[in-house]
Amino acid sequence: MTRVLIAGLGNMGLSHALAHHHHPDAQIVGLVNRSGRVDHPDLAGYPAYSDFAAALAETKPDLVVVATYSDSHAEFACAAMEAGAHVFVEKPLATNVADARRVVATAARLNRKLVVGYILRHHPSWMRLIDEARNLGGPYVFRLNLNQQSTGAEWETHKALMQTTSPIVDCGVHYVDVMCQITDAQPARVHGMGLRLSDEIAEDMYNYGQFQVVFDDGSVGWYEAGWGPMMSETAFFVKDIVSPNGSVSITDGSKGASADIDGHTKVGGLLIHTPQGDHTIEMPDEPGHQDLCDAEQAYMLRAIAEDIDLTRHMNDAVQSLAICLAADQSIRTGQPVSLEEPAS
Repeated sequence: MTRVLIAGLGNMGLSHALAHHHHPDAQIVGLVNRSGRVDHPDLAGYPAYSDFAAALAETKPDLVVVATYSDSHAEFACAAMEAGAHVFVEKPLATNVADARRVVATAARLNRKLVVGYILRHHPSWMRLIDEARNLGGPYVFRLNLNQQSTGAEWETHKALMQTTSPIVDCGVHYVDVMCQITDAQPARVHGMGLRLSDEIAEDMYNYGQFQVVFDDGSVGWYEAGWGPMMSETAFFVKDIVSPNGSVSITDGSKGASADIDGHTKVGGLLIHTPQGDHTIEMPDEPGHQDLCDAEQAYMLRAIAEDIDLTRHMNDAVQSLAICLAADQSIRTGQPVSLEEPAS
């Protein structure tokens, strides 16, 4: 039985906690949030803490799930591994590349398992999309976006996230990770641009951004993300991969509102286009958000039990973060950023 401590009980942390609550091989030994209270009825019986260090020392977990705000990810992950635990950490792995590399180095030095919360890696439809794109062969053009017309509680959550992380970093790492899995090439340079569209966020933050990344095999990628009540619901979910031999596109994803978290992972169907003709691959019965969190945590537990080699997974997490942070740097400086030099 794996003893699990969960830090952070927002949207993702709550889902991860419920995954472990229902998993036969997991035992939750503590839940950490700022209030020190747990309101969900399924989780009310577990010990609750407001201080992460105290919870870590008292519960002595085998696994720590870090689902707090981004600026504490690296600190909590390293502290957990130093205390003897394996770690699942929500994306982004850190708020800068140096800290991300430090977390990965700590996992390697202490022989701990480290899994980063790239939920699309556990989604059968996205795995099929990646396979179909790779079958076409590169170089590739990636056209990906996820804009969210957030209002009310969703907008409050986004404003809280933007205290530390921009939309193109918070969401972009998922889709850049998809690009990297398809091309296997190294990123060369990044060009970014963005705009602050609301007085409700800090002057040094922007809630809309887009960037272009060039890979060393010639592949090029575009990603766009915007949050807020001003965002359009038109063309908010574009997922196209183009190669010299054809293209793969998501045709039926995210039917609901752009802020609907379940819709962000749905594919529905894939349109495969080649010069010889088109065909559609239907993806019925796709997993929902909680199903995917269940799958992530099951993989985490399996990685511990079966000693799965996570080297590529960890390196990919650093690379996708480096690309998105380079885009953020480009937006803030107005200059393209070479990936041959470490992004800040």
